[in-house]
Amino acid sequence: MTSNIFSAVIYQEQDLYVAECPEVGTVSQGTTVEEAIANLREATSLYLEEFPQPKIGHPLLTTFEVTLHA
Repeated sequence: MTSNIFSAVIYQEQDLYVAECPEVGTVSQGTTVEEAIANLREATSLYLEEFPQPKIGHPLLTTFEVTLHA
């Protein structure tokens, strides 16, 4: 059994937290951040059992600004 570390991007949509794993493309949700991450962990694990991936690198995370012209 091997362990891998993945990234989780979490945002709130109404009453739920949505968690996405950018390395694999899995998405899940929960009523708390912790639940969303736990559900994402399970979804990612199940996905990788069915569709093994080659070595996955970590994404580069950055921010950018958008100016809106009204």
